[in-house]
Amino acid sequence: MKAIGYKENLPSTDVNSLQDIEVETPKATGKDILVEVKAISVNPVDYKIRANRPAPDGEWSIIGWDATGIVKEVGEDVSLFKVGDEVWYAGDLNRQGSNAQYQLVDERIVGKKPASLSFAEAAALPLTTLTAYEMLFHRLEVSKDDTNKSILVIGAAGGVGSILVQLTKMLTKLNIIGTASREETTSWLKELGADTVINHRNKLSEEFDKYNLPAPEYVVSLNATEHHVDEIAKLIKPQGKFGFIDDPTSLNVMPFKGKAVSTHIELMFTRSMFQTDDMIEQHNILNEVSELIDNGIVRTTLGENFGTINAKNLRKAHAFLETGKAKGKIVLEGFQV
Repeated sequence: MKAIGYKENLPSTDVNSLQDIEVETPKATGKDILVEVKAISVNPVDYKIRANRPAPDGEWSIIGWDATGIVKEVGEDVSLFKVGDEVWYAGDLNRQGSNAQYQLVDERIVGKKPASLSFAEAAALPLTTLTAYEMLFHRLEVSKDDTNKSILVIGAAGGVGSILVQLTKMLTKLNIIGTASREETTSWLKELGADTVINHRNKLSEEFDKYNLPAPEYVVSLNATEHHVDEIAKLIKPQGKFGFIDDPTSLNVMPFKGKAVSTHIELMFTRSMFQTDDMIEQHNILNEVSELIDNGIVRTTLGENFGTINAKNLRKAHAFLETGKAKGKIVLEGFQV
């Protein structure tokens, strides 16, 4: 089968950083399903792994953690899917990824693809949807019935923020304050349901004063977390909850002590990496959001389609994502036969 892989950790500008390769098609056993990949999207985890995680000696490393496709084969213990089903999923960091024509994935982290979306439109969503949903309801434990409470989402116009804002708007009663710094991303957030959009290039506390905003009970930081800690500590309500998903080199949480702010880290790969007892929650989340999409409640966060799935287009996608200027998600679709 065709795939895109690497053997060396190289910058995206190097033609060898991602290469078109041929590898053997895997077989489905146990709880695995074999998916014919139709579309993928690119996330920051892709370029971080490509640049930093060594490939196994003498082997290709195939990355990619967002895919849609069709089930072609099922393992003997599979009960949730059958051959021919259209599916979507983010996958498992411990296994070969979705930058391939066929991929093995555990059925417990796979959902039914939204029927109302194309493969490309749906591919934009799994990883970010799982991250956003788990952050809101499993880490911060937001109640869907809470009223008169606010959430601040820092860096809200990217992939995770674009779906987190929608899920918060549609599934909770929270007042949503998003941050962005450009006119187009500000407009995007308002379209998705943010009640107020402030500029994270300014001091957040000054922006809150400018718009006369209430202290948020919840704060989610999606990027540049270490630069915002002191401002978050000023703003957040006493006994509030703070969550982040990025990778600061260090993070001093002591400014939160006075307000007894609880701190939460979200990594949607944790359940699959450690085969947790509640691993099937990701199957349930993806199915729930699939229904929301088909009912017109949530929309795709696809930003740009970079064309066919091949090494050249993937290198281009990685390079653009590394600029930090992406609005929504970058998707690639189909293999050239």
